[in-house]
Amino acid sequence: MNVLSLFDGMSCGRVALERADIPVSKYYASEIDKYATQVSQNNYPDIIRLGDINNWENWDIPWSDIDLILAGSPCQGFSFAGKQLAFDDKRSALFFRFAEILAHVQSLNPDVSFLLENVRMKKEYENVITSIVGVEPVMINSALVSAQNRQRLYWCNWNVEQPADKKILLNSILQNLPDCPIGIRVRDKSKSLRVGGVNSPVGSRQEWDSPYQIISKKGDLKLNQDKSGCLTAGGHSGGNHSDMDVVHAPLSTRRYSTIECERLQTLPDNYTAGVSNTQRYKMLGNGWTVDVIAHILKHMNSIVI
Repeated sequence: MNVLSLFDGMSCGRVALERADIPVSKYYASEIDKYATQVSQNNYPDIIRLGDINNWENWDIPWSDIDLILAGSPCQGFSFAGKQLAFDDKRSALFFRFAEILAHVQSLNPDVSFLLENVRMKKEYENVITSIVGVEPVMINSALVSAQNRQRLYWCNWNVEQPADKKILLNSILQNLPDCPIGIRVRDKSKSLRVGGVNSPVGSRQEWDSPYQIISKKGDLKLNQDKSGCLTAGGHSGGNHSDMDVVHAPLSTRRYSTIECERLQTLPDNYTAGVSNTQRYKMLGNGWTVDVIAHILKHMNSIVI
């Protein structure tokens, strides 16, 4: 299979193809982030690099031989956490480059398969995308196949069912942390935790029902916390990019490690190694949940919509 991956990032699509047992002959990738490209190159040196999608008309590739187009166009203009600029945001307007490329390939190969991913958005924006690509999206929550709540829209020209719930719990992906029963509530007061009505001195040992707990940015202990929030490009997690999950150990509070974030995205441990942690968190927040993509790709031979 010849694959064209647009907004390729760190090549989660390539990992998903492998996981779906789909052989790849040639994998063409368009990406401008040098750190994501470096991680991709470290893992897949055979990928054919195309550069900026805005220059797609100059790409010298066998367009009619493309079997599958993958794309996760920038979401900032659509996200409920953003300014809702939609297509007026120049990043999200790059969707139209995808649409141009899709139309071009379809004119040469009407049977080309495609998969487009983006965030949950206002229905009016979703409808614009749907009208252009010609298929309805399916909403899938990564929580079904991972320890992360991450709702995303997927447009593809084949039938896709919801994945089975693997019942993966958050504590199963944490590094070197025991099970943590959760059942108390804490409050945040001047950046110190208020436990049982008493402010704990800075640097002192906190009193907890168990040695490790998950706390939100607001200071609330998360009850029945089986899943993380949605990873963001800042290395935080939260459904609206506002909430940060941290792991509280007996003497400290920390955010998720890079390896834990890789596990939340169902990537191999240390897949993003070789760049700074800042860049690792950024690309993991921007990336795909690999097992969701693999699930969708496994259905590719189903009846085309």
